[in-house]
Order: sequence, then C-alpha cells, then structure tokens
Amino acid sequence: MASEHDIIVVDDHPLFRRGVIQLLKMDPSFNVVAEAGDFEAAMVAVRERDPDIVLLDLNMKHTSGVEILTAIKTFDPSIRVIMLTVSDSPSDLLQCFQNGADGYLLKDQEPEQILEDIQKAAKGQTVLSASMNQALAECLREESFSKERRVSELTEREKSVLKLIAQGKTNKEIGKALEISDGTVKVHVKHVLHKLSFRSRVEAAVWAKEQKNL
Repeated sequence: MASEHDIIVVDDHPLFRRGVIQLLKMDPSFNVVAEAGDFEAAMVAVRERDPDIVLLDLNMKHTSGVEILTAIKTFDPSIRVIMLTVSDSPSDLLQCFQNGADGYLLKDQEPEQILEDIQKAAKGQTVLSASMNQALAECLREESFSKERRVSELTEREKSVLKLIAQGKTNKEIGKALEISDGTVKVHVKHVLHKLSFRSRVEAAVWAKEQKNL
C-alpha cells in the first residue's frame, strides 16, 4: 500500500520519538519524513518536507509546543497538527485547539490506542478524551462565531470543499467526491482556511455545520 500520510514527529526526547516512529511503521499508510526536537528543527522540517501531519509534544525543555503549533498553522493551516502529551489539563487542551490543533492525545494511552487515534485523526476526525468533548465543542463554537466570516469570498469549488470538511472527509475522500487530485484538494483547503481566518479544519467544520448559506 502506498503511503497516504507524510508525518513529522516533534518531541524533545529522542527515545520517545524513536518509539513513536516504530509505532507508526506498523501502519503502511504512514510515512515518517522527518523528526525534530526543538522549534528551529521542527520548522525547517515542515518547510522542507511539506507534511500532511505533525505529531507534536506540548511541553518541551526549550520550546513551547503551542509556539510550534502556531508557527505551523501560520505557515500552512492545512497541515494537521496532533498534540501528543502527558498533560490532561482542560486548559492545555483548550489552548491547543484555540491555536489550531487538530487532535490531542495522551502519552499514557496504550500504544495500539495511540496508533488507532492517529489513524482516526488522519482521516479528519477530532481525537481527544471523551470527557473533554463538550468543553472543546463549546470553546470552538464561541471562538468561531466571534468573528465575521465572508463566505462570499469563497469560490464555488471552495464552498464544496468546505461542506465536505464539515462532514469529516479526508483530502483523499474530498478529491474522489469532486474528481480532483489530492494535491488540488490540499490547495483548496489552505485557501478556505486562510480566507475565513480558521486555524484548523476542526474549527472550520464546527462553523460550517451551522451555516445556512453554503
């Protein structure tokens, strides 16, 4: 099976990074293209490798995971960033999603569960503790509706892409539905997020589900 998702692993513990990489190798649809342990290395890897997904630690010695998250989303909001952390703090969770995170996984989960959750996140699902779902939804809804969004700025094709994002479709599924390439879908997603000032597909989906004029 050809790799569908290029991934970069960012964590300041080399041993943990290697463990995650070995875990990802269990799924042939994942292709780890780089690893990094600090801000500079992470951003060089992101710019050079153009990944689909970044697995990102939250608390690192010399780098804030939120700082890296923000930089990645500023560079390309279509890149899916999944936090992989020891923190089960609701405030950390909300801060990450407010800054554009596409998933939030805990390191103390069983490895098989982490892999399964990454697979779900790669398909467009939001992955986090069930007990935090309501808090996340309320936070994102309030954040999303606090700004004016001009749907009129979107092309008809971009509107179609946004509708499919709201349905939780992956880039591959969107491409198949619209009969366009995965690369073209990625460009459209980037334009949609930029035009409507969204920092993640999750935030765009929450907002789009409430719209009557799409």
